[in-house]
This record gives sequence, C-alpha cells and structure tokens, in this order.
Amino acid sequence: MESRVEAAHERHRAGYNCAQAVACTYADLFSMSEQDVFRTTEGFGLGMGGMEGTCGALTGACFLVGLANSDGNLDHPGTKGSTYKISRQILERFHEMNGSTQCRELKGVGTDHGPLRPCPGCVEDACKLVEEILLADE
Repeated sequence: MESRVEAAHERHRAGYNCAQAVACTYADLFSMSEQDVFRTTEGFGLGMGGMEGTCGALTGACFLVGLANSDGNLDHPGTKGSTYKISRQILERFHEMNGSTQCRELKGVGTDHGPLRPCPGCVEDACKLVEEILLADE
C-alpha cells in the first residue's frame, strides 16, 4: 500500500482535527464514508474534547483498529482483547517515538521541556504506525 501520510497532512491543514485527519485518511479501506468518520471522530480532537488527554492522532488510529479488527458481534463480542492488543502496540510505539501519548505533554503545555512533537508530526507518526502495524498486509 502506498503511504497516505501526505493525504493526512492535507486534511489536517484543511482544518480536520488530528483524530479526523488520521481516521478519515483510511475510511475508504473500511467501507466507511469520510463524512461519517469525520463526524464520529470530531470529539476526539485536542486530546478528547479539548481536555489535552490522549493525543487525537492516536485516538484516530485506535478508532481504525476497531474498524479493522472488531467482529461486530453485539451478542457475544469476541475481539476486544485482540483489538486492545493492537491499539496498545500502536500507543507503545508512539510513546517510544515521542516520549508521551498525552496531547498536553506533546504540545509542552505546563511543562518545563517545551513541545515534544507538534500536531503535524503526531499525525504523521500515527499514520505511519497504522500503516506499519494495522495495514501491513494491505
């Protein structure tokens, strides 16, 4: 699969939040409309609703993990464990790359160290991890 990092950057520059930029870039691979993904990930921006928690780019990536891995079985869900495992792999790798998974720390808000990684870099890293871990066989 050809990398879609630049497409995610274009979305981010156009005003999509970090979660939307990542998730919408791959929506077509999961038979989802970009508009539906845009709407469902809107609250994930700026660390979940502007609370500066988990990086929005990462929440967008984890959203994609659910789309890719969930069995969708409402009566007997059987894939939560494996979905969590893939999500954790992405989160751990992102942390190794950037020193944090928290939006506030990545942006350097209230820290002595300043920014660790700006939003465009977080979007890029999340996309690279989606492609490397989740979509490796695509």
